[in-house]
Amino acid sequence: MAEELNEKLGTKDIVWKISDIYDSPADPTIKEDIAFCEEEAALIRETFAGKLGDLTPAELARLVRRLERIEATIAKVATYAFLNFTTQIKNQEAGAFLQEIRETSSRIAKETVFFELEWSKMEATQADPLLAAGDTAHFSHYLQNIRRYADHMLSQAEETLLIEKAPVGRSSWTNLFDKVLGHIQFGETNRTEEEVLSDLYCPDREVRHKAAEELTDGLKTQLHILTHIFNTLLADKMISDRLRSYPTWINSMNLANELEDETVDILIDTVTSRYDIVKRYYTIKKELLGLDDLKDYDRYAPLPHLPSTTISWEDCRRMVLDGFRAFSPKMAEIASFFFDRSWIHAPVLEGKRGGAFAHPCVPDVHPYVMVNFTGNIRDVSTVAHELGHGVHQYLAARQGYFNSSTPLVLAETASVFAELLIFHDQLDLLTDVADRKAFTCQKLESIFATVFRQISMNRFENMMHNGRREKGELSDAKLSELWLASQREMFGDSVTLTENYGIWWSYIPHFLHSPGYVYSYAFGELLVLSLYNLYKTTGEQFVPKYLYLLSQGGNQSPYELLKPFDVDLNDRNFWQGGLTILDQMLQSIE
Repeated sequence: MAEELNEKLGTKDIVWKISDIYDSPADPTIKEDIAFCEEEAALIRETFAGKLGDLTPAELARLVRRLERIEATIAKVATYAFLNFTTQIKNQEAGAFLQEIRETSSRIAKETVFFELEWSKMEATQADPLLAAGDTAHFSHYLQNIRRYADHMLSQAEETLLIEKAPVGRSSWTNLFDKVLGHIQFGETNRTEEEVLSDLYCPDREVRHKAAEELTDGLKTQLHILTHIFNTLLADKMISDRLRSYPTWINSMNLANELEDETVDILIDTVTSRYDIVKRYYTIKKELLGLDDLKDYDRYAPLPHLPSTTISWEDCRRMVLDGFRAFSPKMAEIASFFFDRSWIHAPVLEGKRGGAFAHPCVPDVHPYVMVNFTGNIRDVSTVAHELGHGVHQYLAARQGYFNSSTPLVLAETASVFAELLIFHDQLDLLTDVADRKAFTCQKLESIFATVFRQISMNRFENMMHNGRREKGELSDAKLSELWLASQREMFGDSVTLTENYGIWWSYIPHFLHSPGYVYSYAFGELLVLSLYNLYKTTGEQFVPKYLYLLSQGGNQSPYELLKPFDVDLNDRNFWQGGLTILDQMLQSIE
């Protein structure tokens, strides 16, 4: 079925050219690059370990550049191994190669771990003059960020041991999770996860119901393994947080996002206080669909009058680039590189990882985007979303490897903004009132998925992590109970959650790959609603400020990067502003 779909949509040959990184896993350049990293890392340790306090600002800057080159080079190898594996999860050689590179990366990292330890613990009287010097200005934010982790760093022996064991730790378990999901065949026709999930958006209720049952039945076959993976990684984080003196399970993610705990608490409290928006919407949707009872598998049912035409890859390309071009020709030009230079992988394939992502790779190469394109209108938004990431990563690359990495909360800004641009362009093409209403509902549901659903998943994570820490290993029944509790709080009685829906926590990779990550979506969506309003108010003068924000990558904190837009992230009214826009969109439907 997937082959026929790819042929029909024109995605069969839309595969990325990862030979831009290396020719193949056997490329001799890979061994040369690894050898360079190993030799350079060992030399740096021998030369500088225990001597950072003796360096001049110029010497410190040169050392950081050398460390940056090592990390960028091994990241290049790791990116190749990851992308190579992502489209062929069932290929044992690809999986073995990825694991080999992870072990190699760990071996190299242990040689340079002394730097972060010594620098983070250095007395302020020594460190401040080094930071204030012009020679280190380019790396100032990166160096200051390391010092924020001083209270959470262990001894060099302990850090080295943890790095040594890392390849068989979290990354190995998340790799197993991807393999398990990639091997599950759903339903009598042995479909992929993406094909089954796509049916949840079908107008035919029986098709949706069958898809929900097939997804549940497929997950049940591996639920004992998935539950074990979840519990192992919950315990792994519990131990890590205890060793590193993080007061809560979410604290390390907040620190990585360069956010105060207060900011995140305000965001979560504000969003949960407006769950009434979700309940009101799904009550209306039940009436619009003519249903007496809206089940969980009906949530994504298309409303009458929603355009349901299958969209080809070429039409998707045109829609996205036209939308970007209307905002900024520069943005469209960068996005076109992904289509024209084979930086994107689009077909649905057996053994390909589900979902979608954008990977920055390294500044010396270029980003890559992966989607599973099935030709519906949501997929156009997904392509725009991931290309928003891609444009952001491309622009930020000029900051260099250390400064280009953006905190997760701002990493979602460009992607969500790109989606919003495409939505308004598509809405402007609709003249019929019923069509516009249905299309607005579809967008509201998309926003709900990135605001309310992600915060409800954060609430599930909160109960899951705290439950594991307080009561020990959690059964699949207990995890399902927590999942349903978090979802019922959001939906109320507007949606009937079936028993099948209870285990759908088990296929969501974010909980394992990046614990605490999901609130970043809500942060990005509500921030973008505010920025988009500013764009509509100020017009063309907004565009260069926005592109400049993207080009800065992570060379400042979110608070500093958003100053030009007069955003106060600790103001509850700021977050309420975005939710008010959603309320107004809902009122137009009501």
